[in-house]
Amino acid sequence: MMWLLTLLATMLGPALIVGDVYPGTGGQGGGVTIALDPPEKLAKAPADGPLPAVTRARGASPPLVVIDPGHGGRDPGATSPFGGTREKDITLALARAIRDDLARSGRVRVALTRDGDSYLDLHDRYAVARRLGADLFISIHADAAPSNDQARGATVYTLSEVASDREAALLAARENAAGLIGGARLSPDPNVNLILIDLAQRESMNVSADFARLLHREAAPVFPFRPDWHRFADFVVLKAPDIPSILFESGYLTNAVDSAYVQSEAGRRQIAEGMRRAIEAHFARRFLPDA
Repeated sequence: MMWLLTLLATMLGPALIVGDVYPGTGGQGGGVTIALDPPEKLAKAPADGPLPAVTRARGASPPLVVIDPGHGGRDPGATSPFGGTREKDITLALARAIRDDLARSGRVRVALTRDGDSYLDLHDRYAVARRLGADLFISIHADAAPSNDQARGATVYTLSEVASDREAALLAARENAAGLIGGARLSPDPNVNLILIDLAQRESMNVSADFARLLHREAAPVFPFRPDWHRFADFVVLKAPDIPSILFESGYLTNAVDSAYVQSEAGRRQIAEGMRRAIEAHFARRFLPDA
């Protein structure tokens, strides 16, 4: 199935909105200065809105990961009973820390779906990744279990088989009007489109599950996971058919230890380190042999 995704990818050039150097806001004191792609690489955003800035990285064509801080704006997400911190603020701080750590390393380009307290529709979040031509999509969240304050640790979610089948059918109908999937022009026959989308989505699901295992391997020595750390779900943000995607629950805001950890500078730094290690290992495995 990789031949199909390769064919689709070759027909889609990444659309980047770039800008000047700006200060990072991650969890190591003063942040980091992040270099963006130069003005000569500026591309116009599609008609449905501006695209976020993309950090610069080394190499001729470095891979791109889109980090999605969950919730935002009028959607606060869960609220910690220990101090009242809102999930939307925790996820943004974590996403910035991950971005800054990756930017320091310079091996991977990074974009955030939001870099402030703004509201994004769930479909718009993975749509940003598709429009940018992302190679990996990671949605950041913080869990809550009001009836079980002993529940703690990180969890990684990937798309379930049932959700994949249903979404492929819906997307085949929806995308038929736009005529594109993964940058490739679709067939006039919706049944053919369903097959193409299903193949692309199943390949993305396999890669997503591989990355989930890699994240656990690389990050478990750095920060705690739940015993049943990998789960499958029907989350909307996981449904981009042509981008490997995970939803990362960083810990439980209803657990005093987890809540303090994900809000601390040390916790953000450790989560960012574990994510960076996993992301760089993932792209090294997938892209360096081809290069």
